[in-house]
Amino acid sequence: MTEFVDEINYDKLIEKSLKQVIVEALKIAERQGLPGENHFYITFKTDHPLTIIPKELKIQYPDAMTIVLQHQYSNLVITKESFSVELSFGGRYQTLVIPYDAITYFADPYAKFGLSFSFFENGDVHSLEDLEPEKKVSGETAQIISFDSFRKKV
Repeated sequence: MTEFVDEINYDKLIEKSLKQVIVEALKIAERQGLPGENHFYITFKTDHPLTIIPKELKIQYPDAMTIVLQHQYSNLVITKESFSVELSFGGRYQTLVIPYDAITYFADPYAKFGLSFSFFENGDVHSLEDLEPEKKVSGETAQIISFDSFRKKV
């Protein structure tokens, strides 16, 4: 049976659509590698219940972590709910599993493109206090599309 809703949650619909941009970019990288000078900065919540990272990284980054997919990554696998990737930490390759719902920031500095997200917890919307509307990456200013700009003011 179809579930009926009392109200359309446009915030969640927009976030879901914008996260699909990340999924499609990751699928390109999975299929053929990153084209040209494109590379990704991905910040995610390490304390998200479905994030899987090595214990020592969880201790070092208890709340959030930023990874870079550029030259030295392998085994990028895209699934419906998350992606996994092998990255080198201290010369040792380790696998990280990152759910799309845990991603708070995504940028491709070469393309001067970025997305920043708020996150939902118990139905409440929380802003990411540590992200500025524009973020400098490699000396360039990336165009950041803030999810908060679509939110109605209350």
